[in-house]
Amino acid sequence: MTYPEAVILAIIEGVTEFLPISSTGHMVIASTFMGISKDTLTKNFEIIIQFGAILSVIVLYWRKFFTSFRFYLKLAFAFLPSAVLGALFGNYIDMLLENIWVVIATIFSGGIILVFVDKWFKHGDERGEQEVSWMQGLKIGGFQCISMIPGVSRAAATIIGGMAVGLNRRTAAEFSFFLAVPTMLGACVMKIKDSYTAIQNHDIVVMLVGSIVAFVVAMLAIKAFIGFLNRYGFKWFGYYRIILGVVLAGIVSFMKIHV
Repeated sequence: MTYPEAVILAIIEGVTEFLPISSTGHMVIASTFMGISKDTLTKNFEIIIQFGAILSVIVLYWRKFFTSFRFYLKLAFAFLPSAVLGALFGNYIDMLLENIWVVIATIFSGGIILVFVDKWFKHGDERGEQEVSWMQGLKIGGFQCISMIPGVSRAAATIIGGMAVGLNRRTAAEFSFFLAVPTMLGACVMKIKDSYTAIQNHDIVVMLVGSIVAFVVAMLAIKAFIGFLNRYGFKWFGYYRIILGVVLAGIVSFMKIHV
């Protein structure tokens, strides 16, 4: 992986991690077209640079992370479903990451769902600031498990899950950001533990550059996303995913990309 390739993937991670369009799906697509999707460094890089995105959430919402120990316990409780399923099916999930057709299918189908989400949960937009209960957090954590399928979007799954349990869009989106911290931190730690012996000095520098770029871009993306979501809802993200899925299917079929 070259530095320009690392920067491109990091920008994609920063922009898409907290949007309901699937950061993993976009990075798989980008790395496939760059011809580096099957490289070990790329697979490690796409997980480890999420650390930069984690830091952006902590910096933007630092008051939340220093309120009480109860806040951390609630996030840990909501993270339990993903921790269990990730441990059981981690290897199978890695296999799915190598298949761009899985990503294309989930991006397209997820787009159809997003077009109608605002109509399904319209009542949630009218409420003010809300407190997320323990059971609501656990249920949202269950929705997060769906995002283990590449292309589904962790942000979309958790935000929709939050709205399904009665939260308004802003509260659901912010809890999705918070839940991303233990989820992505756990993924980073596991990836480093499994592959640290194969990481070279060059790889460390590439990952550091990627994490910094992802951090800066994610900071901007989170701020823009909350405002856009409150004003326009999910439908435009849905249209984007549908169009992207169709275009990618055509390109991959035409170019006969090996997957």
